[in-house]
Amino acid sequence: MAALRALIVDDEALARERIRSLLQGTDVAVMEECGGGRDAVDAILEHRPDLVFLDVQMPDLDGFEVLDAVASEWLPAVIFVTAYDEYAIKAFDVHAIDYLLKPIEPERFRKALARATKRDLLGLLDARPIDRLVIRTRGKVSFLKPSEIDWIEADGKHVQLHAGRDIHVVRHTLTGLEQRLTPHGFVRVHRSAIVNVDRIKELEPWFHGEYVVILKDGTTLTSSAAHSQALHRIIEAT
Repeated sequence: MAALRALIVDDEALARERIRSLLQGTDVAVMEECGGGRDAVDAILEHRPDLVFLDVQMPDLDGFEVLDAVASEWLPAVIFVTAYDEYAIKAFDVHAIDYLLKPIEPERFRKALARATKRDLLGLLDARPIDRLVIRTRGKVSFLKPSEIDWIEADGKHVQLHAGRDIHVVRHTLTGLEQRLTPHGFVRVHRSAIVNVDRIKELEPWFHGEYVVILKDGTTLTSSAAHSQALHRIIEAT
């Protein structure tokens, strides 16, 4: 199993060092340490970690505000680490893996980490549906609902979201978006493209079971043989 990519977020340097020392010899790679909530938001969106060790009380944004700020774009698995026990119920309401009280006991830490490293848990987190995407342009932040997207194409480490006349470039993988947008009626038609089924106007049979996919705005895409089965199912269901 590949190493988990993690962030440590705590406004106390000694607390961050304690977590880092407990991670020595484990399969967790620490991407960055953050001393505040706003830095944590930036680091989560930049690194897209699998796991975050997150303090609750911090001087700028608290741990829950950090999760609210990133939830629409990237929500990692979270282990809360705090000196206060009154936030435990709220922590599990946001589906935290565990809630550790300071000072951290090594055995308790190992149990929390074992939960985080389960393949099935991380798979479920990666596949959770997404209800909106965050668009950052010229210092402004806007939100795009899946229903507003016509189709999406891969663009290196980014993807291009085609929504009407607008094209938005965001940092996502196409495979990750496909998993999270499938519940909203998106289907992969090619290695580098997924399409909103509601935007398909026509499917014209092509060679070897492939299709020419014509969208309502006139965009024309050609499905690959490897991804045509989903289009077969759409035709059979209508």
